[in-house]
Amino acid sequence: MQFTDENCFLCGTTITKEHRTPVFGEWMQDKYNLRNKELLMLDKSVTTFDQLTIPCCDQCHLNHVLPLESEIEDAAKTEYDGICTLDQKRIFQWIGKMYYGMLVTELIKEKDPLIMPENPVSENPQMLGKFKTFYQVLQSLRVPMKFSDFLPCSVFILQVAPTEDDLPFEYQDELTTMCFSIKLGPVVIVCKLLDNGIIRNVLNRLYKLTEDRELHPIQVAEFKARVFYAAYIFNVVPDYFIRPGKPEDEQLILDSLIDDITNEVFNPFEPLAYAHMLEEMLKPWSIREKDILENPQKPISFLTDDNGEFKTIKQFAK
Repeated sequence: MQFTDENCFLCGTTITKEHRTPVFGEWMQDKYNLRNKELLMLDKSVTTFDQLTIPCCDQCHLNHVLPLESEIEDAAKTEYDGICTLDQKRIFQWIGKMYYGMLVTELIKEKDPLIMPENPVSENPQMLGKFKTFYQVLQSLRVPMKFSDFLPCSVFILQVAPTEDDLPFEYQDELTTMCFSIKLGPVVIVCKLLDNGIIRNVLNRLYKLTEDRELHPIQVAEFKARVFYAAYIFNVVPDYFIRPGKPEDEQLILDSLIDDITNEVFNPFEPLAYAHMLEEMLKPWSIREKDILENPQKPISFLTDDNGEFKTIKQFAK
């Protein structure tokens, strides 16, 4: 794991600065007209989607990155149904590649920033430890690797109703909590990396309520807030171990262990902190903290009613 322009982001081999791969696949940039759209980085510098590339050797680019992007592109052609048929390990690798690409870009920029970020990622030893652990499972993109009885993330696939949805593409990431969401037309994928599916289990009942339903965009925003907040209070980092193998083995098998004895898996839920997260996600609807916490012990929900059942929203009046 080396944060430089002279080492392949995936295998670490030494390369020249011309060897790059896009963080966001070219098919995505073309389909959603992203090439010249601007992105604000943590050091307040501005880049565009087509300028956002990471160092990548020819072998990793041709043999691992391009086939992955092609697989996602094909699945996305049939939107929700296609994305749902993907192996979730491939979704993990795809989200992981984009997340890690943003991370590498930010860390390279921190060496010569336009404005030094308030909390530089490179100066947080705990975060660098998490990234190192994540990098180990990201190697499944190029090394034949089987996760024994887990997936190193929680993946949620949501379907957006077209009535009031005017956003063809959107993405959000939170580097420190390792949370990522991306919208491809009517499909939204939300992913918390490095939790071994724990958040998926915690939110399973809510997720089941949304399955095969078309959600209003405000409901998608709330679902993202719930995942991002769960990632914020998630308090453990898995350890991964390569199972001893035989010379004739064709893949590595990884086992995992989470220390939930000396560490609480989640920090306590704080309604005010969740309200801040939800307020951020609900900005397009101008819904403020006081509205969210009208009942301080039960923040507002657009997904479920007072009985915990799914709430149908066709149109939303601001």
